[in-house]
Amino acid sequence: MTVRTRIAPSPTGDPHVGTAYIALFNLCFARQHGGQFILRIEDTDQVRSTRESEEDILKALRWLGLEWDEGPDVGGAYGPYRQSERKDIYKQYAQELVDKGHAFYCFRTPEELEAIREERRAQGLNPGIKGDLELPADEVKRRLEAGEPYVIRMKVPDEGVCVIDDLLRGTIEIEWSQVDCQILMKSDGMPTYHLANVVDDHLMGITHVIRGEEWISSAPKHQLLYKYFGWEMPQLCHMPLLRNPDKSKLSKRKNPTSINYYERMGYLPEAVLNYLGRMGWSMPDEREKFSLEEMIANFDLKRVSLGGPIFDVEKLNWLNGTWIRENLSLEQFAERVRQWAFNEGRVEQTLPHIQSRVHTFSDIAPMASFMFSGMLPLTAEQFAHAKLDEEQVKRVLQFSLWKLEAQRHWSKENIFADLKMLSKAMGIKIGDFMQPLFVAIAGTPNSWSVVDSMAILGPDMARARLRHALNLLGGFSKKGTKAVEKEYEVIVQEMNEKAENSGS
Repeated sequence: MTVRTRIAPSPTGDPHVGTAYIALFNLCFARQHGGQFILRIEDTDQVRSTRESEEDILKALRWLGLEWDEGPDVGGAYGPYRQSERKDIYKQYAQELVDKGHAFYCFRTPEELEAIREERRAQGLNPGIKGDLELPADEVKRRLEAGEPYVIRMKVPDEGVCVIDDLLRGTIEIEWSQVDCQILMKSDGMPTYHLANVVDDHLMGITHVIRGEEWISSAPKHQLLYKYFGWEMPQLCHMPLLRNPDKSKLSKRKNPTSINYYERMGYLPEAVLNYLGRMGWSMPDEREKFSLEEMIANFDLKRVSLGGPIFDVEKLNWLNGTWIRENLSLEQFAERVRQWAFNEGRVEQTLPHIQSRVHTFSDIAPMASFMFSGMLPLTAEQFAHAKLDEEQVKRVLQFSLWKLEAQRHWSKENIFADLKMLSKAMGIKIGDFMQPLFVAIAGTPNSWSVVDSMAILGPDMARARLRHALNLLGGFSKKGTKAVEKEYEVIVQEMNEKAENSGS
């Protein structure tokens, strides 16, 4: 048997370190067994998926030094490797399940489904949607002919226990009563993750599925689909989740999670990959510093610890410094610095803003240093505002951050449109609104356009600096955050309604 593993990121946001972590372990397992590593794009969420995000993910993984044997950009014998280009394949297999009696058409509205859940709760049952939604054949035919919208759901047993064999965890038992009748095909004709995942893994010959432990609850559905199709199921391995230093699940609110952030901060890709390799795994001799090649040569899944690995930026800083000092000659160090600091695209975008403001070349460094820095050495006093109090300043920063986190097409036009609409909805003049953003991004209210700066810095660094500013000001309490989130939801709803009414 040829070992074949895969990573299947969704292009709906920034390239996440968690994606790189799982990709690394899949790559090492495949290479250690002389197999192939495949990259597949799971873009069935057509509303949130973007080609820019896909390109960003591929670029970030390659920056780390991860290479795949097959994928949307390199081709392969099992393509296409984007799920959005495989719709007809999924439709065929979904229909096969319906024809065999393993799935059914469901015409229920969201309101009807919620009523069913409430009724099940009242009866002391699991609120999951079960097979009692299936309609008689003649009623299904009538509704299909009438063109009523529907989804296709899989049938799931009401009783018994599903037994899953996991390479790390051994036997996992999940009661079928806890598993709902999963939607396989959505009303827009796109498959859900579950159907697409199983069909693609089978057709692409995937032998081992190494993924995060958050997918354990989905394993029964996948096992059942393999059984329904009569296919052999790949061996499963659920890796422990990355954690913040406080043991909570790794999140961008507490830790930078974008790979691009670490590239922009000036980390060595070898060091970042080394650090990810230490997340729940160790070399036989327990040494902390090792290369990708050394990890592959010594890789063994049995050395993975199920305790949640802690992603500690301070520890990464130490490891990165060790790589710089021990693995780079002075000439190599100079070349890496040149590549990072004098990135042609970044410099060319920045120069027009500098040229119109300098008198001598020596003016450049103090004026533009924020464009080539990481987190700025800010103080709370810098955010003192003539017209806004501290709570309003924090809301400006928090609401701007949330709005920009939802922006999938990062450009100065889109950034400005978001911020302008937000300032109007909050009832704050655009000049007053922008001042805290200037300080957070540039370290001073006296710089060139903060929108231009954010566009050049990129979404990862811009958002990270906004979070840094919020943390400096103390952010909001847990209770306060919920109240602020409700305020934000109201504002965004008003913004969306105005945008719809204006036709924009």
